[in-house]
Amino acid sequence: MSDTAKPSQDKSFFGFDKNPSNILPTKYTLDSKIKFRCHPGVPCFTQCCRDIKIVLTPYDILTLRRRLNMTAAEFLHVYTEPTYLQKVDFPGVIIKLNEQGICPFLKSAAEGCNIYTDRPTACRYYPVGMAHFHEGAQEEQTAEEFYFVVKEPHCKGFEEDKTWTIRDWRADQGVDLRDRMNKGWMEIVMRRKSFGFQATLSEQAKRMFFMTSTDLDQFRKFIFESSFLDSYEVDAEILERIRTDDVELMLFSFKLLAAMLFGTNDVKVKEEKLKAKIEEIKKKQEVSAKTMEEKADADMRDILAERERIRQETGK
Repeated sequence: MSDTAKPSQDKSFFGFDKNPSNILPTKYTLDSKIKFRCHPGVPCFTQCCRDIKIVLTPYDILTLRRRLNMTAAEFLHVYTEPTYLQKVDFPGVIIKLNEQGICPFLKSAAEGCNIYTDRPTACRYYPVGMAHFHEGAQEEQTAEEFYFVVKEPHCKGFEEDKTWTIRDWRADQGVDLRDRMNKGWMEIVMRRKSFGFQATLSEQAKRMFFMTSTDLDQFRKFIFESSFLDSYEVDAEILERIRTDDVELMLFSFKLLAAMLFGTNDVKVKEEKLKAKIEEIKKKQEVSAKTMEEKADADMRDILAERERIRQETGK
């Protein structure tokens, strides 16, 4: 395929693209087999690195900025642009393509990706996607997990004589580690998605999600240089780990997000702070009730005064 005939793709999350016609209508298990191979010898090599939308997970950002020896802020500025995650109203980032619509990490059409060993999760999954299906609306129900294959017209990898099980493909691409690292974050995204847009998010919640998902440097400052530890209970051993370990900090951020957004008990508010907040709310309610009562009395006085004025003017 020539550079001018560019496929329209959206490899957001794990290899899922926007065009349903490219998804084979089959549920795959870990033991299902696919025939696929990608290498410099296929005629479409690196075409999947063009005109794409790759959403970066927190672990993607962490591994990439380590690879490039950049701070989170530097990496975000140079290599990403903001987006909103589909159907969840969460802010996130995608890889910023160059002026030709090509991934900035593509070294050349012949040589391929120059950060291949640290490539994002979506690139590792492709062409296999993973889905979770809840038959009912109850959150405690176990979701059915299955896989699907995205077969785009331009991709010639399916014509190669190489057969894998889904399990072997995942192992070869290093997906299992990514799944473990992304699990807590993905659970938050999927839980939010299950609520739909009926439950709106505050701007503060969106900012917190964005910070924890993209900038661990800033999140560490939030933990240790703000009043956060005055309000939340965090074990001393955990604090020691997250002070220097970025992976531990990232995993902790998922627990904090779950607690803040959904009220889980992963990270608890200190008892005295909770009581103080309850008292504050009660006082506000009392003040509000008193204000409403005073307003009602004032309105009644105005009504009576107006009635008296009319009576005097009319003599009735």
